[in-house]
Amino acid sequence: MKTIGIVTSGGDAPGMNAAIRAITRIASAKGFQVIGFERGWEGLIKNSFRRLTPRSVGGIIQSGSTILLTSRCLEFKTSEGIRKASANLATDNVDGLVVIGGDGSFRGALALSHEADTLIVGVPATIDNDVYGTDETIGFDTAVNTAVTEIDKIRDTAISHERIFVVEVMGRKRGFLALTIGLTVGAEVILVPEAPINKEEVFRTVKENAAKGKKSGIIVAAEGIGDTRKLAEEIEANTRAEVRLSILGYAQRGGSPTARSRLLASLFADEAANLLAQDIGNRLVGLQKGEITSISLEKSCKNEKPLNLRLLELAKTLAT
Repeated sequence: MKTIGIVTSGGDAPGMNAAIRAITRIASAKGFQVIGFERGWEGLIKNSFRRLTPRSVGGIIQSGSTILLTSRCLEFKTSEGIRKASANLATDNVDGLVVIGGDGSFRGALALSHEADTLIVGVPATIDNDVYGTDETIGFDTAVNTAVTEIDKIRDTAISHERIFVVEVMGRKRGFLALTIGLTVGAEVILVPEAPINKEEVFRTVKENAAKGKKSGIIVAAEGIGDTRKLAEEIEANTRAEVRLSILGYAQRGGSPTARSRLLASLFADEAANLLAQDIGNRLVGLQKGEITSISLEKSCKNEKPLNLRLLELAKTLAT
């Protein structure tokens, strides 16, 4: 009987458990035995794993985070760490490894593929939605909905007190989350790392809105744009508006996954299991133009997913 391993690596995302469940059950139905490595790449290096069966993954589809746990493993970034992980895959007779994570996880998977004989398939699960090769990642929809729910509440306070709120959302390097959230909450301003910040334009927007009688507002900013506390202070100093900062933080990475995140987890898992059943590896599964497909792991790692900056102009129009 062939063996499939599963590892969840990097930052957690809602829907990872749904993916673990789906991979385990689909692989088991195809005659594979399944093991789950614990605490990300650390589990491969220390050979720490548990057996996964259709019954052991029952009742987790609605749970956030990952039952296999995850961690940041510096040792895996070394040649020695890669060699240890590869040796353990061989010792455990792992024929295929499913890596559930984001772009950093897949760069690690690519490095491992150069050392190990095990077939590797990536399943994109990250709230950042920044993986090249898929239009959407597992967990992104959940994170967006979590933020939208909180910002809708913040807007109630903003209106009542005639305040401007700068709301910081996650996104250290990319602005997919901030852009989608900003559009869907009707933010007056959206700030993302991919577009240079014009503070004068931000000040002008706040002043013009006030002149039109719009005394409150929401500014959605990705954490990667810089010091949002200082930005809030500068907006207040230059506009005379009353400004508050709200940082949503790690709440965006938790919680029960939405139906959308659960659906993607199941569809991605099915594609991953089918690839491995056909002895096809070093691929990344994803959603492209409404179809479940896959691209080479190397292509995904060597390309950057573009952010549609035209949506910033749409947001401005909708916020007038």
